[in-house]
Amino acid sequence: MLEICVNLCFTILFLLHPYGASIQKHNVLIILIDDLRHLSDKDIFLPNIDKIAANGINFENAYAQQALCAPSRNSLLTGRRPDSLRLYDFYNYWRVKVGNFTTIPQFYKENGFETYSVGKVFHPGASSNFTDDYPLSWSHVPYHPPTEQYKDAAVCKDKETLRYQKNLICPVKVEIQPGKSLPDLESLEHAIRIINERNSSKPFMLAIGFHKPHIPLKFPKKYLERVPIQTVHPPQQPNKPEGLPTVSWHPWTDVRHRDDIKRLNISFPYGTMPTDWTLRIRQSYYAAATYIDDLVGKLMAAVNKNNTIVLLTSDHGWSLGENGLWAKYSNFNVALKVPLIFNVPGMPHKSIETPVELIDIFPTLAELSGLSSNIPKCTCDDKRLLCFEGNSLVSLMGMNRFNISVKSKSFALSQYPRPSVHPKSNSDKPRLKDIKIMGYSIKTKRFRYTEWISFNNTLFTRDWNKVYALELYDHSFDPEETKNVYLQPKYKRIVKYLSTILRSRVNICDN
Repeated sequence: MLEICVNLCFTILFLLHPYGASIQKHNVLIILIDDLRHLSDKDIFLPNIDKIAANGINFENAYAQQALCAPSRNSLLTGRRPDSLRLYDFYNYWRVKVGNFTTIPQFYKENGFETYSVGKVFHPGASSNFTDDYPLSWSHVPYHPPTEQYKDAAVCKDKETLRYQKNLICPVKVEIQPGKSLPDLESLEHAIRIINERNSSKPFMLAIGFHKPHIPLKFPKKYLERVPIQTVHPPQQPNKPEGLPTVSWHPWTDVRHRDDIKRLNISFPYGTMPTDWTLRIRQSYYAAATYIDDLVGKLMAAVNKNNTIVLLTSDHGWSLGENGLWAKYSNFNVALKVPLIFNVPGMPHKSIETPVELIDIFPTLAELSGLSSNIPKCTCDDKRLLCFEGNSLVSLMGMNRFNISVKSKSFALSQYPRPSVHPKSNSDKPRLKDIKIMGYSIKTKRFRYTEWISFNNTLFTRDWNKVYALELYDHSFDPEETKNVYLQPKYKRIVKYLSTILRSRVNICDN
């Protein structure tokens, strides 16, 4: 009874609050961090991101729609799934190939906001028309830091060869780097300059994309000191588990091709990273995350928190040796689970465990800004310029203007393509013409269930009768997804139930 009274009183106060009445247009800051998996306190201390979470709405189980940069970013920024955009690689611009769909920044721009892009927001290249979708999405030409041109340069001083190489592990002295800086440092400076120096009566929507901890793991050397190697622990299962289907495996070729890893001569495709290197890579990933956390803290110090909606998330996660895998390119939790935090003026802290999706961000921001009243839910194969394929999370936040509580779906959907059942050199990032198999995955609070099925890359159709592999992981005892239990009799009903939901949601346009 007390809880009902508290919720009712809070809702009344919310309706009286300027945010609830939609009187004030808040600025919007989107912080998008590249390849940042969902990290917990047992991994590494990230005080500035933790502070945003402690003062905001923290979604503990948020999932990307595909663990690859371009498809995930376009999905997030349009609010549509990879299947709707028909983008599973880096080479398709949705406005030309599928439909002229509205993006988050475009939506704000068309509603009177001044929109800015700093760093890596859209994935650069063909997937954003080589313009970062400017001028449709942005009021100003997107800013890319000058030192971005050196992001893959041979600037890593190798201890063994004493030469500068293109290493995976790359702590550096900033002052001797080309340009005497790093891309994320320059992006931070530019974003703060926009916040402090802009002279406009319009509210702004600023999106900043930090490059790290994307590989190479290049960051100021001092951050290694914050992650002593003796505090770093190996994954529970560092090798390929027996029950893992070969189609689930990806050979992490971009990691193998780095000069320092290449020297290890790890056998292709199932070779295991040596234990000492596993610890060193994990240490460097955590150090790079700590570096970005510091930059987030400096950015937040420049933000007017009383007049700014802040969103912090990542495009997808990154495997750190779990099940013998590195990088992203999979349907495993570590590759799909990301931080998702909203700070909204007038909203108290709340931690939410319900599974949610990155396509939920667009409708959530629209509702938080009071701009979503006439926007429809997408129907099957919807070609309207603006509709929502995800769901607003405002009701889960407990801040819906018209409902004290609203039921939400309790699962998240993701997918990943493969060219073949057995790992090949292009299994990590197959181009559209090579995709023969699609793995569709559903995550509930307790389970992750995946079906790998036949996919037609010309007609964009699926054959559910041609199943290459099934996976079921029970997170109640196996959070690292090391034991595929789909064949165990006690899970027979669970498999059938999750398969029915998965197929009905993915195959909705065929019904």
